[in-house]
Amino acid sequence: MLTAEEKHQIDHEISLVPTPKNACIEALKIVQHSHGWVSDESLKDVADYVGMSTAELDSVATFYNLIFRRPVGRHVILLCDSISCYVMGYEDIRNKLFEKLSINYGQTTADGRFTLLPNCCLGTCDCAPALMIDNDLYRNLTVEQLDEILMKYT
Repeated sequence: MLTAEEKHQIDHEISLVPTPKNACIEALKIVQHSHGWVSDESLKDVADYVGMSTAELDSVATFYNLIFRRPVGRHVILLCDSISCYVMGYEDIRNKLFEKLSINYGQTTADGRFTLLPNCCLGTCDCAPALMIDNDLYRNLTVEQLDEILMKYT
């Protein structure tokens, strides 16, 4: 069930677009911000609210890699695996994260702190390699920086 605050925020997004369906991505982001991910129940509630079928909205939600359809950690790490990042040392960063966090892509640390996901491009190819944690972008990464960066997220 959508909360009153979620409905209020979704109504605001609907007011900015020609039809309620056009606000579906923003509505999903609002629910995800509240709950950390979009459950099947939440997806149905949003679909009903914006006038879409659940299947229609699920096709939108699963197309966008930043809408999480299953639980994730408190912090989501998106590691760019584009060709630029690959050439500039992505594999070393990836391997260090796998080792440091004891997880692989798509997994969450045992303490629920981090989920690690690959990302095809973070749009900062001139400063590769890069990763994003939540909304924080880290560029020109080195393996040596990872411990300090990860410590910021408790």
